[in-house]
Amino acid sequence: MTTFNLRHLRLRIGEQFNERVDVEIEPLVLGGQAYAPDPALVPAQLTVTKASSGSVLKLKFRVRLEGPCFRCLADSVLEIAIDAQEYQATKPGEDEDLRSPYVTDDVLDLSAWAHDAIALELPDKILHDPDCAGLCPVCGKDLNVELHTHKEQHGDSRWDALDELRGRL
Repeated sequence: MTTFNLRHLRLRIGEQFNERVDVEIEPLVLGGQAYAPDPALVPAQLTVTKASSGSVLKLKFRVRLEGPCFRCLADSVLEIAIDAQEYQATKPGEDEDLRSPYVTDDVLDLSAWAHDAIALELPDKILHDPDCAGLCPVCGKDLNVELHTHKEQHGDSRWDALDELRGRL
């Protein structure tokens, strides 16, 4: 887990702090499948700007995620650019809009913030190819390798005896 202590910054209103930080990113789990960052330690640009009533926090980085395709389970790679921003008031009181969930006791949790920012930028479906045909719902074969069809079955074969009886009535 990567953290940054904001207490060490001695910024006056209008001043800005910029630093390159290496952020450790945990794999994301979606639909029971893991999408791992490659590499797990991502270089990021952290910017802290002191405002009159708090601090504006910015985090920019690029991440490459590797994991299975949603449709066919083939290996897929996704490149995402992240440009996240948070606000932390000096005296937020009980107002959650003035408090960043990633700042606790002046310590900024960069790993959690990066993880959530990635999750927000993910597409609806992670595909290895936009034209992925997926898996056959009948036999499970990869339709990208072998397009095929199955003869239409009208029902479960276990009910054939009852269908036969119904035909007699």
